[in-house]
Amino acid sequence: MNKFRLRRAVALAILPLLLASQGHAQDFPPKKPVTLVVGFAAGGAADAAARLIAKKLGENIGQTVVVDNRGGAGGNIAHQQVANGPADGSMLLFGSIGPLTIAPHLMKVSYDPFKDLAAVSGGVNFPNVLVVHKGLGVKNLAEFVALSKKKPGSVDFASTGAGSASHLAGELFNQRAGIDMVHVPYKGGAPALQDLLGERIASYFAAPPTAMPHVESGRLIPLATTGLTRPAYMPNIPTVAESAYPGFEALNWYAFVAPAKTPAALLDRWNTEIVKVLNDAGVKDALNKHGLTPQPTSRAELTAFMKKEDVKWGAIVRERKITAN
Repeated sequence: MNKFRLRRAVALAILPLLLASQGHAQDFPPKKPVTLVVGFAAGGAADAAARLIAKKLGENIGQTVVVDNRGGAGGNIAHQQVANGPADGSMLLFGSIGPLTIAPHLMKVSYDPFKDLAAVSGGVNFPNVLVVHKGLGVKNLAEFVALSKKKPGSVDFASTGAGSASHLAGELFNQRAGIDMVHVPYKGGAPALQDLLGERIASYFAAPPTAMPHVESGRLIPLATTGLTRPAYMPNIPTVAESAYPGFEALNWYAFVAPAKTPAALLDRWNTEIVKVLNDAGVKDALNKHGLTPQPTSRAELTAFMKKEDVKWGAIVRERKITAN
């Protein structure tokens, strides 16, 4: 085969790939309604954020974005659904810290967050707030740690379930403070909060929206928040990091991911649209009112962040010998 024929054969072989790539790039928005899967029931923080963002996304791209709540197994069912979902840009997942970076270290899951799902953009985050009931007799984090050390194994903390973000926040604090709080898992935030208010549990790394009304009423005492900086809506509560544990950070976060085989051109376009929405002043204000901080990122930044969280929480799971039971 002479050089001319060889070049022509190569060009003909590459042409379909180029056309397919261009087709994917142009096929936006998808011709069918977009599904944004959320791994939790309607009414919670994740659902509220997803619906706010989905509404604005739909307006911007001129296509319906439907929120599909797929609760169960701590969000793992939703993540598996999207891992096996259509890779045509019509399905996104509002993924969360547990299924993406904690669950794979606790149990056998039927998806690989880094192989079966593709990073699109960061979504939102929020810290927990460590609260105690008044009967515990402590007023700050130093007194709480002192009590835990004075009576090892007598101070317990609630979480929304084994392997949840609130559980891992407590285990990270156990490690950093050199204490041994006893973990008591609940099936959600409501029963955990109820037992804390009834003084049947000592402490709880709670989501601010559920805890703050009881802090403001004086029924609960806030000791510290788990982000690196104080949230604007909790300016008077110190962080764990500034309370003798520098660098301590345990955030709840949600991020946008998609089926791994989704073409890069579509993932890039979704990144552009999601970042635009998260930077919208009206959306930011609405999210802030829910106690949520927008976290727009590039695809590469989200991948790096997820890998960092995966390493961090994997180490805590192993060191603290945490199980899913």
